[in-house]
Amino acid sequence: MAALLLIYLQFAPKPEPAAVELAKTTKSATAGIDSARAAAPVAPDSAQLAKQLGSFAAAAQGTAQTMELSNKLLTVTFSSKGGQPQAARLHKYKTFGGQPLDIFDAQSAKMDLRFRTIGGQQVKLSDLYFRAEPQGDTTVRFVADVAGGQIEQTYTLAPESYEVGYQLRFNGLNQTLAQEPLTFTFVDNVRQTEQDRTQNRNHTTINRYLVSGDHTVLFEASEKPEEIEVEEPLKWAAHKHNFFVAGIIADNAFSSGQLNSTVDLNDSTYLKTLSTTLKIPVTDVQQGKANYRFFFGPNSLDLLQTVTPEFDRNVSLGWGLFRWVNRFVVLPVFHFLQQYIASYGLIIVLLVVLIKLVTWPLTYKTYESQAKMKVLKPEIDAIKEKYPDDQVKQQQETMKLNTSMGVNPLSGCVPTLLTLPILFAMFQFFPNAIELRQEPFLWARDLSTYDNPIILPFALPFMGNHISLFTVLMTLSTLGMTYQTNQNNPSAMQGPMKFYSYLMPLIFFFVLNSFAAGLTWYYLVSNLVTMAQQAITRRFVDDDKVRAKLEANKVKNKDKKPSGFSARLADAMKAAQERDAQPKAAGSKKLATNNDDADEAEPGTGADDVTNPKKPRKTRRS
Repeated sequence: MAALLLIYLQFAPKPEPAAVELAKTTKSATAGIDSARAAAPVAPDSAQLAKQLGSFAAAAQGTAQTMELSNKLLTVTFSSKGGQPQAARLHKYKTFGGQPLDIFDAQSAKMDLRFRTIGGQQVKLSDLYFRAEPQGDTTVRFVADVAGGQIEQTYTLAPESYEVGYQLRFNGLNQTLAQEPLTFTFVDNVRQTEQDRTQNRNHTTINRYLVSGDHTVLFEASEKPEEIEVEEPLKWAAHKHNFFVAGIIADNAFSSGQLNSTVDLNDSTYLKTLSTTLKIPVTDVQQGKANYRFFFGPNSLDLLQTVTPEFDRNVSLGWGLFRWVNRFVVLPVFHFLQQYIASYGLIIVLLVVLIKLVTWPLTYKTYESQAKMKVLKPEIDAIKEKYPDDQVKQQQETMKLNTSMGVNPLSGCVPTLLTLPILFAMFQFFPNAIELRQEPFLWARDLSTYDNPIILPFALPFMGNHISLFTVLMTLSTLGMTYQTNQNNPSAMQGPMKFYSYLMPLIFFFVLNSFAAGLTWYYLVSNLVTMAQQAITRRFVDDDKVRAKLEANKVKNKDKKPSGFSARLADAMKAAQERDAQPKAAGSKKLATNNDDADEAEPGTGADDVTNPKKPRKTRRS
């Protein structure tokens, strides 16, 4: 776990100058829409409009008006200029500063749709003014009379729903419209709604789902431009803002699309710019099949499961096994407990207790293995003293000892590995579960982000300018648990490794200081329960009984030879020992040969002694 976190923090993508420059360019382009409005340029005359829009120019003049559809959950604002959603506000949620929560507004985002005429003109709906026709409290219809026909957009918001039905019709325009896809665009400059700006940005992305069943997401934490080209039909695309989603779903399909994400770290107004481009088949518009649904709502798993297949993928619960653990174990337990307990801090405590009870048999196996290794420590120390400079021999003799005593050192590791999926699943659950958003507990105001009772006058690496008290307590409990483990199992950590076992909790203090308070509270409670488990288990594990059992195994396994993995490991050690012995044997043989040659060259037997008897004999130095 330490390795994964540290490697990620070391190699996480950093912004490059080119990436930041591209982000600025994209931001300027999208912001130019609003700045152009603010500048209020002089409207083009009729001749210019006719040249630019052709037979659609008649609808390019008018006065913009706004219309709203609202229920208890959601208010969507539309503009008659373009007839597209302009803002979406959620009534049951607030920003971290207590302000009304708009998923997007007219200043931060823009939806539009463009198409080409047979005459070659590019026409955008935002160029046209529509006539608003409210139909009761739940429906509004926008109509533009153009080119001898009509463009009609109808929106429907059902009571107590986050979905807005959308119908797009081009009536009587078959001879005017070019036979190529229409282009829907959604440019979204995401605002900060959560306390932790970095977490808010790193959990913001675009998801999409193909008709073929493939689901892909832009890399959330990237600070570089991200892009996905989609050349096959899409069912839906969604802008995920950490805890909220703005998406569009097709009844049929979009023919293709493009997703873009850029970040400007120097921009203090917006976190990230998301841009989605989707192609709408022209035949759907002409034949009355262009039916869609917008979803503007919370990123809640139970809710998103009812929207459309795989729409719940917008909830980041991890990948593979970790997502399975969160979806089918952690969330159901949370939802069951919240029916009876109002405090999510207490729900986390009960979640820890339930998980520890379920994994108790595995944990007991670990403690039992530690007890066996503790009992065998004198014999292992004796082996080390007997072969102080031969690591291979030490391992061979230790393996023989373990085999004779019926001890498998890996038996204590495997149960721990089986509990790791739960450990890693929690890393994804707490910062992404909307159930914890703005839920207070003790001094923490929001369990989905860090608690910050201590504010520093300066920023530190990894930590930022705050100190999380839950992380401090978690670190102290981890140090206490490490000390308890080392006391109960002295052979587990020796020398430098024992030092590192105490160093790692301190490193994790810096790493986890900005993580969700719910996560560090979970680990704190988990550590305390684990320490209690160890203390209780020690009462049931008697060293004398363990020794007696091992001695009985020794008699039973007296003539037993290693098998399976142990046998292969023993063979590998033996082969390594033989390879090490070969160079030593070759060196000894060479030294003996040299000594024999020296003996043959003694005075009185060599040529030099015959031709020059007075020549002094060279002395061979060993």
